[in-house]
Amino acid sequence: MEADSEAKGKVSDQAMQNPQALAALQDKLDSLSHNVSIMDSLPKPVRRRVNALRNLQVNSTHIEARFYKEVHELERMYSALYQPLFDKRRKVVSGEVEPTDEECEWQSDPEDEAALAVRIVCPLALKLDLMLSEEWLCNSQGELPCLQEELKKKAAIEEKTEDANEENPKGVPEFWLTIFRSVDMLSDMLQDHDEPILKHLQDIKVTFSGPDQPMSFTLEFHFEANEYFTNSVLTKVYKMKSEPDSDDPFSFEGPEIIDCEGCEIDWHKGKDVTVKTIKKKQKHKGRGTARVITKQVPNDSFFNFFNPIKVSPDKELDEDSEYTLATDFEIGHFFRERIVPRAVLYFTGEALEDDESFEEEELEEGEEEDQDDEEEDDEEEGDSKPPDAPQPAECKQQ
Repeated sequence: MEADSEAKGKVSDQAMQNPQALAALQDKLDSLSHNVSIMDSLPKPVRRRVNALRNLQVNSTHIEARFYKEVHELERMYSALYQPLFDKRRKVVSGEVEPTDEECEWQSDPEDEAALAVRIVCPLALKLDLMLSEEWLCNSQGELPCLQEELKKKAAIEEKTEDANEENPKGVPEFWLTIFRSVDMLSDMLQDHDEPILKHLQDIKVTFSGPDQPMSFTLEFHFEANEYFTNSVLTKVYKMKSEPDSDDPFSFEGPEIIDCEGCEIDWHKGKDVTVKTIKKKQKHKGRGTARVITKQVPNDSFFNFFNPIKVSPDKELDEDSEYTLATDFEIGHFFRERIVPRAVLYFTGEALEDDESFEEEELEEGEEEDQDDEEEDDEEEGDSKPPDAPQPAECKQQ
């Protein structure tokens, strides 16, 4: 008993020396004392009515849960409408379908058009060795329309020549790999040995659970035949919950991912990038002889994404495992909400610019708040001056 008491005392001492643990404990105590003080200060009839309001809030929370379930059903229904467009995207990316000239028309940015004009016209001007001076322009106003027409013809010939000489690869090479490289959240998982495999990735799909099934969504990674594994599709299922907790219904903030399940990858022999082989020396204690053994150990790879941490309701996860799982959930949500629906914009970088602009706007708002706080502090300092201290002209009251 004394040993148990000493052990508990040591744990308590360690916890009390942890600033984060102390801050969390203080926040909890402040919250409890705040709630208790308010309820204790109310007359009994008022407390009774507040409890009735709490029950109304619980009912509201259950309606909110139903709302999110119907949103999930809407997502499932509309995903069927999006799918033909995503199928066409896959066919264009893989080179299975060549889009028509009409489908390829796109209104360019004026700056892009100007850059293209410079790229085409300047080499032509050099080839024609046109020494255009201000004096020549002034004396040759009548010749300018002819020169412009000549340049247009030359540009058209040059463009056709470039098109003829330019290589025409199949589809859009490395479409998904480019996205992986560009998005920070995905590039952090990407290793050099993953890239040759992801060149074979042809499509990523999102499917939603049916109305009579537990809420979930599945990411499907479709690969062409390759030398690394036999699977044509790798899947990751994210299980969700959209029910208020009976013990703490007010903590409900909408659907949350509670678990995920990967799939087994059937690697070809010697092609598994999620493990690496190391050599280790072993020495015999009695004989003193040594031998070299080979051993497989885990290796960093994007494809570990398909072998997530197992969640057990009977076992509590450690801090590192909780962080890893939370990051996994965030990545799955990002694939579903951003990458799959807007893939081409992440390929071109346009979606990345939007994300960066959003972050900058948030930062600017935060900076403005800091400035407001500083101004308030300055005003308070000004108020604390003696009454006979003169006010600045812009602060004087009329």
